Amino acid sequence: MGICDKRTVIITGAGGGLGRAYALAFAAEGANVVVNDVRRDAADAVCAEIKANGGQALANDGDITNLDSAERIVAAAHDTFGTVDVLVNNAGVCRDRMFVSLTESEWDDVMRVHLKGHFCLANVLARRWRDASKAGKEVDARIINTSSGAGLQGSVGQSNYSAAKAGIAALTLVQAVELARYGITVNGLAPVARTGMTESVFADMMKKPDGDAFDRFDPANIAPLVVWLGSAQSRHVTGRLFEAAGGMIALADGWRSGVQRDKGERWNPAEVGDAVTALIAEARPAQKVYGT
Repeated sequence: MGICDKRTVIITGAGGGLGRAYALAFAAEGANVVVNDVRRDAADAVCAEIKANGGQALANDGDITNLDSAERIVAAAHDTFGTVDVLVNNAGVCRDRMFVSLTESEWDDVMRVHLKGHFCLANVLARRWRDASKAGKEVDARIINTSSGAGLQGSVGQSNYSAAKAGIAALTLVQAVELARYGITVNGLAPVARTGMTESVFADMMKKPDGDAFDRFDPANIAPLVVWLGSAQSRHVTGRLFEAAGGMIALADGWRSGVQRDKGERWNPAEVGDAVTALIAEARPAQKVYGT
C-alpha cells in the first residue's frame, strides 16, 4: 500500500513535465489519477504508462478555464472513481515579453490559464467538499497550487507570469483559511525543474548532466513533496508555500511587516523622504529579481 492508496487526484497539465512526474508518482503510491491536459494524445500516453505499471488512470482533455468544463471534469472523475480527494493545479503557459511590449492577449492568456485555471476546478471541488462536510461526511481533501520563484521575487520579461503566480500565492493563503472548516487543506509550491516552459529560458542551467550525476532539474525530484501534500499524512499542514528544487525543500517566507517608523502623528510630506531612507537602510537586502 502507498501513502495515497485509494485516493483520487486530478492533475492539470499532466501530459508532460512536472504534471507527468506527479501523475506517475501518485499512481505509484496507490492513487487513482485523472490526467488532465489539453493535448489529448499526451494525456493518453501518460495514462497508458500508469496502467502499464498496474495503476488506475483516466485521460481528460477538458478546459480548466471555465466552470462548465470544470464541472464535467469533476463529474468524469466521480463517474470513474467515485470520488475526488486531491486537486493539483499545475497547468500553465508563458507569453514572455518585456512589459512595455506586452500585448493585451499575452496578458490575458497567462491570467486565464494560471489564475482562472486555478479558480475553476478548485471552486467546483470546494463546493462539493463543503456540501459533503455540512452533510456530516468526513472530508480529508487537498488543493495543491503552483506558484513560482517569479511570483515570489519577480522575473524580468515575465510581468504577466510573475503577477499571475504572485496572485496564486495569495489565493493559497485565503483558500487555506476559508476552507479549513470543511476538512480541506490548501498549500502551494514554487518548483524549479526542467519542463517545456523552462527549457528555452534556462536551457544551459537546466541541461541534463553527463553520466550518473544527480539531475537536479529532473521534474521527478519535485513529485515526492506533491504526493505527500496530497496524502492523508499531510492533514496538519495548510496555508504553506514550499520551494523545491533537486533534493531541496524550503518554506517560502513571504511579505510581512518589517522595520518601521511611527511618528505618533501625521507625517509632513517633507519628512517622509528621510524616514523612508532610514527604513531602507535598516531593512534586509532585497532579493535578486529573476533574470537580472
